[in-house]
Amino acid sequence: MSIESVKAYLKTKGLVDRYIELPGSTATVALAAERLGCEPDRIAKTLAIKLKSGRLMVVVVSGEARLDNSKFKKLFKETSHFCPAEELETLFGHPMGGVCPFALKENVEIYLDESLKKYDIVYPAAGSANNAVKIGIDELSQTLEADWIFVTK
Repeated sequence: MSIESVKAYLKTKGLVDRYIELPGSTATVALAAERLGCEPDRIAKTLAIKLKSGRLMVVVVSGEARLDNSKFKKLFKETSHFCPAEELETLFGHPMGGVCPFALKENVEIYLDESLKKYDIVYPAAGSANNAVKIGIDELSQTLEADWIFVTK
């Protein structure tokens, strides 16, 4: 189960105390911000991308940021394509509304977008549509060992 794998991952990183389970859905940026009592841009939205070449990646961006397709294509030499909802669990390990940068399948690349750097604390999902992780931006970067990129508008 996605939630259990995220909790186990967070435990190995000493971050399980940052896990938050919430009543009601956090499947959208607006719902997550409302439930967490923060501005929508602090929600660390995880975009699941499946390229035509077969590469799988997640790009974590601030809640109100939008992917800039020309920046993405310039960096990765391919056009971005969001993974179809019915393939998320199989390919990435998490269901729609719970896609997060934690406990992903081994072949998934992880990137953090510069749009997150304006905040000290952000809230990525944690494997389901009713949870999150309260985490410092530096902790997120160190935990994921992900590269920073700039692919948002």
